[in-house]
Amino acid sequence: MHNRLRQRFSVIRRSKGFTLLEILVVLVILGLMASLVGPQVFKQLSGSKTKAAALQIQELSSALDLYRLELGRYPSSEEGLAALIEKPRNVEGWNGPYLKKNVIRKDPWGNEFQYRAPGQNGDFDLWSLGADNREGGDGEDRDVRSWE
Repeated sequence: MHNRLRQRFSVIRRSKGFTLLEILVVLVILGLMASLVGPQVFKQLSGSKTKAAALQIQELSSALDLYRLELGRYPSSEEGLAALIEKPRNVEGWNGPYLKKNVIRKDPWGNEFQYRAPGQNGDFDLWSLGADNREGGDGEDRDVRSWE
């Protein structure tokens, strides 16, 4: 009887936890999975910032079009995007703010949007310099432009 009880306790004691080898195998498997999945996740993340910048440019472009409808012109480069939320000096007929949140947000990388009117590529040029905050670039560093 005493021997049987000892066997049961040893079976229970062995089945309560994991061995160090089992834990190491699981950690290696998790590490391999992370090394395969991680780069894909970061690639999607950078692509989503580019898409978010494009959507912000569309929103600002719509506000600029509304500004033009009411005033007959786009804000000048000197007035900038601030003219969408604050009345510029010597402007009659301004009926803003033209943005819902009454604020001009920065691009997804935390940089200011670039604006030029009259534009070289249309009535106005509106763009984000991308992750590197410099003209040009490719991949996640590429500029996001209203005219493309």
